[in-house]
Amino acid sequence: MPQSGIVKYHVKLSYEVDGLVERADIIGAIFGQTEGLLGPEMNLNELQRVSKVGRIEVNARTTANTTSGDALIPMSTDIDTCALIAAGIESIDKVGPFDCKFTLEAIDDVRAAKKDDIVRRAKEIKQKWATKTVSEGETMLNDVHQGDTGKLTTYGPSKLTCSSGLADSNWVILVEGRADVINLLRAGYDNALAIEGAKIDESIKELCNSKDTVVAFLDGDRAGGFILKELKSVVPLDYELRADNDVEVEELTPQRIDEILSPVAAEIKGGKPSPALKSENDKPLAEMASKIFPTLNETLEAIALDADNNEIFKVPISEVVSKLSTQSGIKYLLLDGIITQRLLEGAKNAGIECVIGHRVAKLSNSDGMTLKTFGDLGVA
Repeated sequence: MPQSGIVKYHVKLSYEVDGLVERADIIGAIFGQTEGLLGPEMNLNELQRVSKVGRIEVNARTTANTTSGDALIPMSTDIDTCALIAAGIESIDKVGPFDCKFTLEAIDDVRAAKKDDIVRRAKEIKQKWATKTVSEGETMLNDVHQGDTGKLTTYGPSKLTCSSGLADSNWVILVEGRADVINLLRAGYDNALAIEGAKIDESIKELCNSKDTVVAFLDGDRAGGFILKELKSVVPLDYELRADNDVEVEELTPQRIDEILSPVAAEIKGGKPSPALKSENDKPLAEMASKIFPTLNETLEAIALDADNNEIFKVPISEVVSKLSTQSGIKYLLLDGIITQRLLEGAKNAGIECVIGHRVAKLSNSDGMTLKTFGDLGVA
């Protein structure tokens, strides 16, 4: 689009042609078959001349005897004109000698997306400012503000204190108490959950199983070490963070909290390096797992295979232990979840040689059983 044109909308269409054509043929049909259809002032050539329509982008994919793809039309007109142009293009039924069909997929408001980016950036600027300028008076105001806006809430039957952003976040920060959750809110982290005691509540285990990443952020004293040990025995942790030596999390400044958590948050946002096969000896196992993984991932199910990699059953993870007690001939068990002690015992009793999952909990008496994660096998 010329420099003077400001894109307001992206009109997105898909098309299918019963024949082999080129991108130029699609563009020609769009211009040619809509010319004069809606009046001379709405011809695409005229709209481009007055900078109301930008350069039309067309992608094409061909098979043996068909062509399909999508088209993107940037427009700076009003929404009514966008709708008319889209409807006009949908009326095209020929590209050259071949039948075709155009379908409108969406009309995206570019300005709305820009507004979202502005708001997101403003929040980042505010957070960086807040972590460096919090004073005692601001801390008091924050406490009042949080109580008014409901940024603190509870989780589970035990009503454990947590931040209101916990439900929407794909990772969780486990801290010791309510004051820690409040302090993390001041630093801009709204996905914290308080353990509230050395005994780990059952609802915490369930929450951690539903999150992609679990971070423990505990006090830097001796008690924090005991709680970390207890937490590791029941919850698979991806990161173990501590406050400074002999300092509690609730005593840290927002700036110090951000210094400790921001590298982890950046790594989670950017993604960890792709997993790679750790041992060449596991290559046959990795090849088998890579075939099963796409149909298993994010299903919360388990698949049992025999020695020839034939499927014996596929059930929800919640039913797999009871199912194992009624089956025989299973060599491999692959599951979209964590390998727990209960699952391990059930697999042993069923004579299974290998279990593959996303994570392995802290287990006892796993001798004689091959336990692997999809990450170990370079599959994810």
